[in-house]
Amino acid sequence: MTAPAPAPPLLVALVEDDPILRDATHQTLSLEGAEVVAFAEPRAALGWLTADFPGVVVSDVRMPGIDGIAFFAELKRIDPELPVILTTGHGDIAMAVAAMKNGAADFLTKPYPTADLIRAVRASSQRRALALENRRLREEAGHSLGHAIPGISAAAERLRSVIEGVARSEIDVVLTGPAGTGKSYGARLIHDLSPRRSRPFVAVDAGVLAHADAEWLLFGREPSAGLSRTGLIERANGGTLFLDGIAAANDVLVTRLAALVEKREVWPIGAARARPLNLRIILARQTDGSEAEARDPVWHRLGAVQIAFPPLAERREDVPEIFRLFVVARAREYGLPAPTIGAAEWHHVQTHDWPGNLHELGGFARAFVLGLTQTGTGATPAIAGTARPLHQIVAEFERTVLEDALRQCRGDVAAVQKMLQTPRKTLYDKLAKHALKPARYR
Repeated sequence: MTAPAPAPPLLVALVEDDPILRDATHQTLSLEGAEVVAFAEPRAALGWLTADFPGVVVSDVRMPGIDGIAFFAELKRIDPELPVILTTGHGDIAMAVAAMKNGAADFLTKPYPTADLIRAVRASSQRRALALENRRLREEAGHSLGHAIPGISAAAERLRSVIEGVARSEIDVVLTGPAGTGKSYGARLIHDLSPRRSRPFVAVDAGVLAHADAEWLLFGREPSAGLSRTGLIERANGGTLFLDGIAAANDVLVTRLAALVEKREVWPIGAARARPLNLRIILARQTDGSEAEARDPVWHRLGAVQIAFPPLAERREDVPEIFRLFVVARAREYGLPAPTIGAAEWHHVQTHDWPGNLHELGGFARAFVLGLTQTGTGATPAIAGTARPLHQIVAEFERTVLEDALRQCRGDVAAVQKMLQTPRKTLYDKLAKHALKPARYR
């Protein structure tokens, strides 16, 4: 028999201007295991509450400055699904009923039995947990690209936006950037998000282009020319052809590839005529300033959208999250438990410039999982590149600590607060500062 799901923790934002009633209600809820944050006036609560607040608001209707109905309207602007329980005097019942029609979770007439308050809070808390879980699932379904391209930097946001837009179209794409910045991964992602996702994705890299039999491997040959073989290009028909490292090809092959780009047809060796193709072409160019890349004539003929993949040095705030994903992937690859990332590893991850980009970071993650790193013995490579301001390094480290705590506590803010020994308001302020939503970690 399946055990029932545990009840969500009770978290209550209590807004009551009467200090005696506020203290009594605070005590009542606390005795039931609820964590209560009390406010003497609604404006302070409005400055504290956020759209991902995982609890319930209990508010009086009659308060100085802004009454409970106006306060309720402001809360609906923060989050229309935020549950609000209103407490009223007999003369305010009509106002409370109107609020219920506009989405208030419940209302209680003073003096109300303690059991009624607890019942209302528990019911609203369960609905809140369900609403936030459904919201998380919707966000994951609608923003799966965020998991494919992790990070909070402007560069990561731009890549997600451009790739998502380009993938839906049939336009050719040129991916540019230094080695190891994720161009091959980006090409596959564009294909997987495109209408051609169920059709072939064929990648042709420098190893194929520099091969002695490259022409035969790419274009294939007819039986009359010897052993019949369908070329890699024709195998991509109806799908996506990814060309990476054209600079490695000889001049004859480059000429044939340029004709393919323009005419969308393939002419196998020994064939009497060309065969038309339905292809989307994605080309990767390594922007390292090399002479070979500078004289590459093919990409100019594509007339394609260009997407630049920046080096990790330009998206430092994304490196901790990417490293964490690498560690989990490498641990799974080797059948090992993912090790705890220590302070020495985090220091190296956040201060090293990663000139080898994702290749170097992935290699470091592999060595770390296998226990081959020496960061704890003072063998961390020297910090390279331009120094960064201390406040930026501290902010990145703070965000990493918060993310780790949220993961370990599965998004339970109360548990995170206890772990980090931080006042609740301070913790919520820092979560908002770093755009961290606890619901994503539950």
